[in-house]
Amino acid sequence: MSGHRRQPSRELLELMGVVRENGNDQKSPPPVGTPLSYDYILVAKTREPHDRATVKKQNEFIEELKKKNFKIKKIIDEDLVFFGMQAPNEIFEKYRYLLKVSDACNWSSDQNHVPLSTRIRVVHFILNHTPIDSGEGLRELMRMNVFEAKFCLHEKKKQQELTKSWARWTACFQGQPITDIRNYFGEKVALYYLWLGWYTYMLIAPAVTGSIVFLYGLAFFNTSPLIEEVCQANTVMCPLCDGCKVWMLSDTCTYAKVTLLFDNNGTVLFAMIMAVWATLFLEFWKRYRTTYVCEWKVSDWCEEEEQLILEIVNNANCEPKKYKHSYLRSTLVLICVTLMILVIIGLTSALVVFRVIAAVLLAEGSWEFLSTHSNSAAMMLGAVLHYLIITVMTRVNKYVAMKLSQIEKTRSFSATERSFTVKMFTFQFFTYFSSLFYVAFFLGRINGRPGGYVRIAEKWRLEECHPSGCLTDLFTQMAIIMVLKQTVSNIFEFTGPWFGKWLKRKRTPKLRRKCAYCYLKDDSRHGEICENCKLRDWLSNYRLNDVDSFSLFKEFLEMVIQFSFTTIFVAAFPLAPLLALINNIVEIRLDAIKMVTLERRLVPKKTNDIGVWINLLEAIGVLAVIANGLVIGVSSDFIPRLAYRFLYGPCSNGTKTEKDCMVGYINNTLSIAKMDNQWMVTPTGLNVSSCSYKDYRDNVNYNHTSQFWHILALRFAFVILFEHIVVICKFIAAWFVPAATMAVKNDRLFDKLKRLKEELRSFESGR
Repeated sequence: MSGHRRQPSRELLELMGVVRENGNDQKSPPPVGTPLSYDYILVAKTREPHDRATVKKQNEFIEELKKKNFKIKKIIDEDLVFFGMQAPNEIFEKYRYLLKVSDACNWSSDQNHVPLSTRIRVVHFILNHTPIDSGEGLRELMRMNVFEAKFCLHEKKKQQELTKSWARWTACFQGQPITDIRNYFGEKVALYYLWLGWYTYMLIAPAVTGSIVFLYGLAFFNTSPLIEEVCQANTVMCPLCDGCKVWMLSDTCTYAKVTLLFDNNGTVLFAMIMAVWATLFLEFWKRYRTTYVCEWKVSDWCEEEEQLILEIVNNANCEPKKYKHSYLRSTLVLICVTLMILVIIGLTSALVVFRVIAAVLLAEGSWEFLSTHSNSAAMMLGAVLHYLIITVMTRVNKYVAMKLSQIEKTRSFSATERSFTVKMFTFQFFTYFSSLFYVAFFLGRINGRPGGYVRIAEKWRLEECHPSGCLTDLFTQMAIIMVLKQTVSNIFEFTGPWFGKWLKRKRTPKLRRKCAYCYLKDDSRHGEICENCKLRDWLSNYRLNDVDSFSLFKEFLEMVIQFSFTTIFVAAFPLAPLLALINNIVEIRLDAIKMVTLERRLVPKKTNDIGVWINLLEAIGVLAVIANGLVIGVSSDFIPRLAYRFLYGPCSNGTKTEKDCMVGYINNTLSIAKMDNQWMVTPTGLNVSSCSYKDYRDNVNYNHTSQFWHILALRFAFVILFEHIVVICKFIAAWFVPAATMAVKNDRLFDKLKRLKEELRSFESGR
């Protein structure tokens, strides 16, 4: 190592973080991330002498960067070669000037330097848009293993500050330093955590309300005439599957109590509240977001203009990439998306067949407990298998969505990212919810009746709803998938990066060179830290887990899928908001710890919104209104109970009676099937030739009764009325909540006026 060594000044030591605030020297290594550090790092393997082609491409790329006046620092350690990149200041001066004269991309007038996050973003763009003579860029060179890794460095001092104030488990119930996150990771990451924090905060009200609905059902355990009627019934029920035995209605006493916890009168009001809540959440989010984007001076930021500025900074003679559209490509993509959705629906059908066969096999098995509860066991096994299918299909969906996005040949990477996001979410949504839609709206409604069951391949009869009602099956599916997804995902999400970091540390040798405080004089105005100190820091960053442009996408996708669970079928699972709230409190700190300490630094990206995710959230909000209306109107027993209370029960037509108005409801919902020349043995040993099943049919011809058609008409009338009322409430809520606070609007108004005045003074001074 060459160069004249001298002791650094106190100002430099403070900048490097070596001196404590109280003036005492600190014996920790100097941090990076100050103007002394490099903007970007490339890593390659040391090559054998015969691997000249790879070394040649490596040198060609470095030479192309040197032509742009990049300062390159090459350090070799064992079998790794590190290239430290420092872009010349004139690049950032051009960037600042173009932002200043731009119509939509404002640069803060009081900011007289370029922050490191901006430097990283600009350098990242230049590296990815610098081809060698053969036309290959950095992405192609990475795929060819010319370079093994690329990353920007963590800033030790700011990293420690974020760890102390945010990325630690003891900060679970503290606020997030959003502005500090933005300064370190950029606006895109900051807006994700801002949105996640707001979503978590807004979940408090529905979590409390859902718990109250749950406790409301719990309060009627001992007083509900429906529970009493089920628990004391001597009714013999028809077998639920081929090979199953007859069973007693009283056997479902416990399940009936559980069902009442989420299928009660409070569920209807809760579903309406959640549908309106989804709108209020989005409207208040837009309002909350504007406060920060106005403070960050990105309110009028334009992605297209930012892209053009970066292209000009990289190459002053560049030509813009034109917009193109091909109906042939769009048609091909649409056909492929449709086929992929059909494949996912086909997997759902296979899942149905699995449950049907599993129920028969369990019923014919030797285990008495499983034989007695074969349908419930088959449903739970189906839910676990569904989760495994989700795990496998997530990888398949990602691959297909990426390939389809590449077929479209979009103009920019951000456009490709938006296209990929929509396709990936669509595939994931069908993967998660196609089975739930079947359980909610088709299970038990297309299976026929005793003596005339619908069968698969004329052999296996279709499954029926749980003995206590169809909503129990939906509740079971949602509970298993949601709990498994959140628990397993959080475990792997944390242990995976931690194990990856540990494995890399084991594989890469420790730096044996001594790292002392030193200062090398060179041509730059700041100088630089000694080579050994740089190498140690570069190695520590290299050992962290790799990140890419879609790392943040995974976090967003997970949360938006959770938002779908929380809103779409909340009528069947009122505790979903509570589970989501608990998960999100952990998720924020889990993601923060992972991003700050276990992963390489994400390239800071500029934006002023969460992008296409807001459109997907609005679509989910509309679907939530439709789905909850159908769940209450079609899947639950709310409408049949209402009809019995006012039209068919003891209190029908305003009749006053000492009995409870719901007495006799259970028997009213049952029909009787007579088995000619067939005798069935009950669990108590009695022989019976008839059994009951849940439906509104006469006992002779098995035709639907008039009560069935009355209830069916009431169901659809309720769905239409529910959806119209909720949609009107959503529109009123959206109109009532302004998209931005008056303070934000006034600040933007004064900022624009100030800028126009400055331009006028500049014009007049130049005359």
